[in-house]
Amino acid sequence: MKKTVKVVAAIIENDQNEILCALRSSNMSLPNMWEFPGGKVEQDDADIYAALVREIDEELGCKIETIQLHNDIIHEYETFIIRLIAINCRIVEGTPAPTEHAALIWLKRENLDSLKWAPADVPAVDKLIREKG
Repeated sequence: MKKTVKVVAAIIENDQNEILCALRSSNMSLPNMWEFPGGKVEQDDADIYAALVREIDEELGCKIETIQLHNDIIHEYETFIIRLIAINCRIVEGTPAPTEHAALIWLKRENLDSLKWAPADVPAVDKLIREKG
């Protein structure tokens, strides 16, 4: 049986209605694919929101405020199953900087589909494009 991993992802929008996209580095699984930044929910995390605040602080070196749940999907990869919980957020302190990712870019919703996304992130991308900015 495949292991299920619970992961939180931040959909961070700036004042110009652009969304933060993170490029997975070549040494990560799913290399050179785009994703919403975040990570695994750990046992010590109080809840999914606390997990996301911690992950973004660790990965991007900035503080976020969670706003609301965006979507919650299950995606089966070849070797594991991911439950990806995307949460709308905003930055309250600092500027995101890639520590684990190869690059970070800000894109308008209508341009999100120009990137090659990790399969589990695609439902969130599709929903964002359908929503008005």
